[in-house]
Amino acid sequence: METRKIEIPVMADMAARGEKPEYLFWVGCAGAFDDRYKKVAASFARLLSWLGTSYAVLGKEESCTGDPARRAGNEMLFQMQALQNIEIFNSYGVEKILTICPHCYNVFKNEYPDLGGQYEVINYTAFISEKIESGHIDLDASVLDGAKITYHDPCYLGRANEIYEEPRALLRSLSPNLCEMERNRSYALCCGAGGGQYFKEAEKGEKEVFIERTEEALTTGASIIATSCPFCMTMITDGLKYKNREEEIFNYDIVELIVKSLKI
Repeated sequence: METRKIEIPVMADMAARGEKPEYLFWVGCAGAFDDRYKKVAASFARLLSWLGTSYAVLGKEESCTGDPARRAGNEMLFQMQALQNIEIFNSYGVEKILTICPHCYNVFKNEYPDLGGQYEVINYTAFISEKIESGHIDLDASVLDGAKITYHDPCYLGRANEIYEEPRALLRSLSPNLCEMERNRSYALCCGAGGGQYFKEAEKGEKEVFIERTEEALTTGASIIATSCPFCMTMITDGLKYKNREEEIFNYDIVELIVKSLKI
């Protein structure tokens, strides 16, 4: 199927026309620079356009949230980046922010308010769930042909913000064969990249965390490992390659599966 190109609205262009979108879609560093996660960002943008959502991105004005800096202990850099973002948000009158990264979601929702950044922050799984409940999205489960799916809980979506059911409800709408890993929800194992670990060398030990988690996912017998975080996607994908299973087991972000079902 040929993928139709879509035009992504940019906040500055809309402001120049005297327009203000309902949502700011925060693409995030991974969505902007990581080749694999660019596909996830594009999938969500495609879904937003298909729904007719009033949204825009910052484009070249978007910077990092500062979350990695704070996790790594550089508080000054975090506050500099956060205050710069808050100034840009306020200049455009941003009230609602859509995120595809749990780390961005968490820092906007729980840490920016301390610096004066008060916004309604919405994770994309909750946004899509609401659109399904309101009848704006009708998924075609036959597209995945009953594939067995397992879901990896991101730390910053699960334990940090207790978003467990929306991702699972979406996956159940796509396939009746959703199977849980032994450790799930609040007991889920980290992918190994959290807390700034993504940016440093592995410490001494018998096994890296991402390998342990990938092995746990493979034990379920699922053909699809669903993720909802760029860090988790990188680590699970690397785990599949380490196990030489990337040709038979696939790692998809939830929104990629949604777009696949809708054939958009």
